[in-house]
Amino acid sequence: MDHRKQNCIRLRPLSAEKLEISSGKLARFADGSAVVQSGDTAVMVTAVSKIKPSPSQFMPLVVDYRQKAAAAGRIPTNYLRREIGSSDKEILTSRVIDRSIRPLFPPGYFYDTQILCNLLAVDGINEPDILAINGGSVALSLSDIPWNGPIGAVRIGMIDGECVVNPTQKEMSSSTLNLVVTGAPKSQIVMLEASAENILQQGFCHAIKVGVKYTQQIIQGIQQLVKEIGVAKRTPQKLFVPSPEIVKHAHKLAMEKLYAVFTDHEHDKISRDEAVNKIRLDTEEQLKEKFPEVDSYEIIESFNIAAKDVFRSIILNEYKRCDGRDLTSLRNINCEVDMFKILHGSSLFQRGQTQVLCTVTFDSLESSIKSDQIITAIKISEDQRTLPPSSYCPVDEDNPQHLQDSLTNCFSCT
Repeated sequence: MDHRKQNCIRLRPLSAEKLEISSGKLARFADGSAVVQSGDTAVMVTAVSKIKPSPSQFMPLVVDYRQKAAAAGRIPTNYLRREIGSSDKEILTSRVIDRSIRPLFPPGYFYDTQILCNLLAVDGINEPDILAINGGSVALSLSDIPWNGPIGAVRIGMIDGECVVNPTQKEMSSSTLNLVVTGAPKSQIVMLEASAENILQQGFCHAIKVGVKYTQQIIQGIQQLVKEIGVAKRTPQKLFVPSPEIVKHAHKLAMEKLYAVFTDHEHDKISRDEAVNKIRLDTEEQLKEKFPEVDSYEIIESFNIAAKDVFRSIILNEYKRCDGRDLTSLRNINCEVDMFKILHGSSLFQRGQTQVLCTVTFDSLESSIKSDQIITAIKISEDQRTLPPSSYCPVDEDNPQHLQDSLTNCFSCT
């Protein structure tokens, strides 16, 4: 039997249940793994990253959060009786985790990386999504994957005007705020996601400050765990970052031309993009002549950095956008309805050059998804409208007048 040491730490970030973080017992082949538990809700998170760079010119990070019915002691109720595609809740939780950890990877780290979050058990009291975010932080921190963490995450609710850290599901039903705060060391904010009902601005800002404060407790606990285990980060073969010399030369070649395009308010999106692409091609050609041995990615990225710097400078220093609006102005929105008369509903919304065409369709109950012939037959018989119990339609009657009165009563009730 393998008696590998299991490292564990327990925290209590102002909630009813302790937050327990452990590593070393499960998923030992992964680069990093962790199990985070609060009450009887537990999530296992694993982190794996390749050691060879990806051909993609971006950070190929995949975050997959999965909730299985077995975690609640149930069997899937679909007709296959097994787990099927990801639900909306799983997809949205995966995105929250992605937004929390992606910004902390080193610039130019283009190595396939996968974060898998499996819900092991759920008690119906403690939400597992916050555990998954913290689990991803622990798994990456305990791995040799280059990552500038750790992070900590908490949920803030507001009940009777008071902030509640990591409220239970029952408490959330009476909360006017659902705020998820992901914080980094030194009280920095990495990610916010919130929904609220009539919350004042000062109340919302106070909730953020409370959330950041308690993320620091989680971060300190993770740092203590990392120190106990003693983790050494790997050195990537290559970080796809252009050299400062190339970026500086791109600035020199393109800055004035880009400034002229971004401050020309006569441009629309298409003409502006065409003008920028023309400057891009000219600049990249000159950079290739001056730096013939440099990878094409560094040439492309150096121009992107120069364009981003010019664009940001205009917004932050001149308080203007490239179409002439200030920072608080909105573009007009155009709305049309009943685009197609044959449809139950149709509309077109347009702001600038962004369009959304919406249609609405209603159909009968018989058009719903039929998963099984027997169930469908039973369901149709149950869905059929029946007459009220107080009326009846006779099929055999000797008295013609009584029959007529009965039919009149029947049809008047229906």
